[in-house]
Amino acid sequence: MKSYLRHGPTEAFGLIATGPAVYDGRKAYCPALEDVLVWDVKKGEQVAMWHETGLRALVTCLSRSPTDWDSFAVGYADGSVRIWNAKTQSVTVTFNGHKTGVTALAWDADGTRLASGARDTDVILWDVVGEVGLFRLRGHRDQITSLAFVAPRPGSEIDSSDSNVDNATTSTSAATSAPPAKPSTHLISSSKDTFIKMWNLTTQHCIETVVAHRSEAWSFAYDADSNVLVSGGGEGEVKCWKVDNEVLLRGVAAVVEDEEQARSSSVAASAPPKKKLKRAISPIAALSLPNPNHTHNITQITLHSTLPVLAVHSGERAIDVFRLRTEEELRKKLARRRKREREKKEKGKAGKGKGKGKAVEGEDEGEDEDGLEVAPDGTVEWRDRLAVWSTIRTSGKIKNFSFAPETLKTKGEVQILASLANNSLEVYNLPPPASSKAPAVEPIKMYTLDLPGHRSDVRCLAVSSDDQLIASASHGSLKLWNVKTTRCVRTMDCGYAICCSFLPGDRHIVVGTKSGELLLYDLSSSSLLETFAAHTAPLWSVHVRPDQRGLVTGSADKDVKFWDFEVRQIPSEIEGGAPVRVLTLAHVRTLKMTDDVLAVKYSPDGRLLAVSLLDSTVKVFYADTLKFFLSLYGHKLPVLSLDISSDSKLIVTCSADKNVKIWGLDFGDCHRSLFAHDESVMQVAFERGSHLFWSVGKDRMVKYWDGDKFECIQKLAGHSGEVWALAVSQKANFVVTGSHDKSIRVWEKTDEPLFLEEERERELEEMYANASNPRGDRDELRVLPSGEEVPQDEATEVSKSTTETLMAGERILEALEISEADKAALAAYEEEKRRQPTDEMASRVPHPTRNPVFSMYSNCSAEEYVLKVVKAIPAAQLQDALLVLPFGRVVQLIEHIDVWAHRGWNLPLTSRVLFFLLRTHYSQIVATRALRPTMVALKSHLRDALKKQKNVLGYNLAALKYLQRQHDSNKVAEFYEQEVLGGSGGGGGGGMVDEKAVREMIEKSAKKRKRAALRT
Repeated sequence: MKSYLRHGPTEAFGLIATGPAVYDGRKAYCPALEDVLVWDVKKGEQVAMWHETGLRALVTCLSRSPTDWDSFAVGYADGSVRIWNAKTQSVTVTFNGHKTGVTALAWDADGTRLASGARDTDVILWDVVGEVGLFRLRGHRDQITSLAFVAPRPGSEIDSSDSNVDNATTSTSAATSAPPAKPSTHLISSSKDTFIKMWNLTTQHCIETVVAHRSEAWSFAYDADSNVLVSGGGEGEVKCWKVDNEVLLRGVAAVVEDEEQARSSSVAASAPPKKKLKRAISPIAALSLPNPNHTHNITQITLHSTLPVLAVHSGERAIDVFRLRTEEELRKKLARRRKREREKKEKGKAGKGKGKGKAVEGEDEGEDEDGLEVAPDGTVEWRDRLAVWSTIRTSGKIKNFSFAPETLKTKGEVQILASLANNSLEVYNLPPPASSKAPAVEPIKMYTLDLPGHRSDVRCLAVSSDDQLIASASHGSLKLWNVKTTRCVRTMDCGYAICCSFLPGDRHIVVGTKSGELLLYDLSSSSLLETFAAHTAPLWSVHVRPDQRGLVTGSADKDVKFWDFEVRQIPSEIEGGAPVRVLTLAHVRTLKMTDDVLAVKYSPDGRLLAVSLLDSTVKVFYADTLKFFLSLYGHKLPVLSLDISSDSKLIVTCSADKNVKIWGLDFGDCHRSLFAHDESVMQVAFERGSHLFWSVGKDRMVKYWDGDKFECIQKLAGHSGEVWALAVSQKANFVVTGSHDKSIRVWEKTDEPLFLEEERERELEEMYANASNPRGDRDELRVLPSGEEVPQDEATEVSKSTTETLMAGERILEALEISEADKAALAAYEEEKRRQPTDEMASRVPHPTRNPVFSMYSNCSAEEYVLKVVKAIPAAQLQDALLVLPFGRVVQLIEHIDVWAHRGWNLPLTSRVLFFLLRTHYSQIVATRALRPTMVALKSHLRDALKKQKNVLGYNLAALKYLQRQHDSNKVAEFYEQEVLGGSGGGGGGGMVDEKAVREMIEKSAKKRKRAALRT
């Protein structure tokens, strides 16, 4: 059986940001396909990379904990949510509950709960501390776009009746005397189904559904200080909503009298007044943006965490930033509005006398002094609080933006990080406005991070002869990368590059462009030496001659041109200096073809030249005389790439017809045609010194083939877009691929052997694991074929079967089997001893041999071994693992739980497992009479253990409170006590402290003025 060497992926490079980023003022945390990159934006360097081995799902969203700034919730395209620690760069917990990609994440104020929404239309609430899913909320009919936890406004019990918009105060970071924030009791969610829903987290039900927009509801921001919701929809629509604080505080049971009915005089006094439920979310007004003509979807609306600043992603390249006016500014604005209204009235009543006008003016002036509450219309619209601060226009299409937190250095200023779709980051600084009436300020671009990656698809790759450098080219830039460090060492401007190649000596690179130009670069000076107008149509292929004295180019203008390397001298820039020798190209021959040329390649022995044409054929010529030798036909679509083996015996061709064909160069016979990819095959390349070759295609796959056995050796998945480019190292120890996702990946050859049969089995296992299984996708059909909807519960348990949970369940089953076998052997041993007539004979009975696994756990008991196995399962996977157990094993596990409770082992885990089993198998447990004695004993054992635990916790809590009181009292008094005791002249610690003396010291220290000593 022939074996090969396995290739494994290394880290992808060439990426800056592929999704929503988070900015902390210095570092930017950016999704980069399946990883998260941490960039120092000021230095332009990559600080860290969060990578989990074996994870291929793309990062879809990112959110930072409001309390622990080192904790990040990261959502992935496979429906999982991972909590990363920025310091250790590791995953602390993994949550699996969604079936499709996570699209929205939100933390509550204290950072203990996390809400996630996904394309599967579900919202799941997670307990981050307990590492479990609390419940799943259903009700939306399309992708979840935004989430936010909502709590009653602090201090609302004192004055909860004042719910007008005009009494809202702006959010400031200096509110130190504000009452403590309340825990989040509600959750607001928006979806592409046009709805905004409010969920009561206590009852786990939706209490309000609002049709927010005519099309998708893309995003919203919630201002907790004024209970105002700002939502963004399609076609540039932005609306304001009022969230009723009384509903948040007292629930939907609060009712109000119909005011119109109460004021109606036609209703009899005996008739009871009509009542209605108070709406939790009510509309206020629509916001007008600075550019009212745009129709871009409002994909992001964000409020600054501490400053009264609102930002709206209003266009493909525009972010509108508003500041929220203070109450004083609103009062002045309202006074100016009233003044204008009075002037209009006075103009209309100019002929009726001046006295009446003065009386009206006096009334209005009195109202201005009283404040906003007594305005004639009763309210001030919330949108009047918004003042345009600035409009940021970026250099590319915006994916998302992020505010930097307020610091002492940036007080009054706001920094915004924009993550662009062209794989770059831009940081803008907004200076504070000169005055409240000042026009919009101009944003200042502070930093741009774009050098470590391409702005567009990587179209071609080349590897230097010593395998130390990689050249990659795209539309607009040519970059050189160090293979060991994966750092970009050179960046040069170019046109729309299609092909490139290192020249002999690795000091120069030649690039072919879509316009037909041939560009020659010098790497040492990073300069363009010369531009050759080689062709009049796209230059599709370039290849250096095997004798390294020239190269050949093929173009869509039906020409194959041959070029020689020459050295010419140019005058030195220094007076009297020796002339400088510069490499150049000289056109020597042209081969006219009948159709567009797509690829050209010399055979390694320099004898033949292969040319692929648009007519789906490959023509082979003698390289010296250019006489026709062979015609290879069989592809149904044009041949996009070809390569010749190092022994010049085989030629492999790939085509847009998804096939790869292997030909012999002796007679032009087709050895085998392989269906290689599910989409067009873009490039093929042989490994040097063998008949093994690589292929890449638009199906995002990289495949490794045996050209002699016509077998696929290995399939490598990792790219998230079409793979355009391929290059194999000279020593055949790695292969490089470039993709539409703007990433460059290096696949290294390892020392691990690979066998084809084992590889096929592993691929089948992966296919089975990725396929939907009944337990993972066990949700009922929401709509029957007849169109009738299936009723569903709004709140359900969080469960999703994965490979990890199935394996964990199997470990519990195996532990229960070993435990039962050990207990049975021990019972048989005791029975055998009991049967013996004498104690001496009973002592001779051999002790049963235990399973070797017990020796790993210090020969513990069977019950303790099962507990250790259950304890080793991550908390996030435990419930799904318990669902794997059949009911017979559940009975055995409950018997073990009785022992755990009786001995007081790990009571939190014991209680959690027991209560989950009772909820899941309640009916069967009640119907099983054999379990009744066990359940009665378990009830008493668990109650006694919990009472002991409760007493210990109460004692410890009282001790901690006592220590806290002692610490607080000592912290205030110890400094004064030392000074009083020291001044009493006692010299020791035996003197008593005079309370009056301590109070006098406190008063004196309060009266002292602090002076600063300036040193020159």
